[in-house]
Amino acid sequence: MRSQPTANSNDSTAIAEPPRATSNDATASAEPRGAKSLMVVLSLALVLIFLAAAIPAPIRAAWDEFSFRMQLPQSEPQSASPGKLSDHEIEELANLPAQQQAERLLERAVNHYDSALELIGKSVDNWFGQLELQGQLSSLLTTALNSNDLHVRAAALEIELAGYNLPKRAESADNLIERIRREPSARPWALWMLGVLGNRGVETRRAFVTLMDHRHDPDEQTRYWAVEGLSMLGTDETVAPLLEAFRSDPSPLVRERGGCGLAQSGMLTREQRLRAVPDLLKMTDDKTLDDSTRGWVFQALRDITGASVAADSAAWRAWWAQHRADFRS
Repeated sequence: MRSQPTANSNDSTAIAEPPRATSNDATASAEPRGAKSLMVVLSLALVLIFLAAAIPAPIRAAWDEFSFRMQLPQSEPQSASPGKLSDHEIEELANLPAQQQAERLLERAVNHYDSALELIGKSVDNWFGQLELQGQLSSLLTTALNSNDLHVRAAALEIELAGYNLPKRAESADNLIERIRREPSARPWALWMLGVLGNRGVETRRAFVTLMDHRHDPDEQTRYWAVEGLSMLGTDETVAPLLEAFRSDPSPLVRERGGCGLAQSGMLTREQRLRAVPDLLKMTDDKTLDDSTRGWVFQALRDITGASVAADSAAWRAWWAQHRADFRS
């Protein structure tokens, strides 16, 4: 499985990679496929440019053709095939092992295939104790947890619970809370999973109370994953502590995760995120914030509203005054 991550993120809007309970496998580093493709493209371009001086006309024609083929369309997505699971594929899925079923259906759900989420819901109870959250499934879970569809994110949470054999019962919450109390080393994983379990309707209030009990822990990692747990919990009452973490936590890593939880990651709905906008506008005028945090505030506003407004407090207040009625349901 993947090793337990440190509290760091290069993408301020993406979810932090979920912590794993154990770490048995070392992940070998490999050159990204995208990097190799880019090198091929650049090499071909350099060759064409070099030869253009010797045989300009033919090479210019070749370059024009190459450039045309490399252009990416800016229009709406064009369907390659119907986004629907065929009867043949559904029949084939029934005969696959649980691991492959989960991988196939989650990949289809990420790509918004009809019936994929429904089939995950019908199948996930049969996957308990049969999944390994590593390799392709691990990558798909990370992708699903960053989906723009909360239903896809919810399906990923259900698979996480199945992978860790945590049934949606009060006993699972009891065990997580006990581990949080007794095993500091297990807290990152247990705090995150407690938020997941609470989001799926199990001991939601107890999950919130436990996560809040660790929101001001002296240990940075504990606070970090308590904030992530609150983000995954996604209830109305998590908005205020996420704002507080974003504004006031002494660690820039924890502040960033508070902002991410409000802006895009986690399980808050867009309506819940919009409730944070007035407080975020106040933060744009907060002179005690460092430049990085203040920049994250403006980014959070852009992520929540979808507006392209400069990093200027007055501009944002004017924009919100003009458009806030558009967001009222």
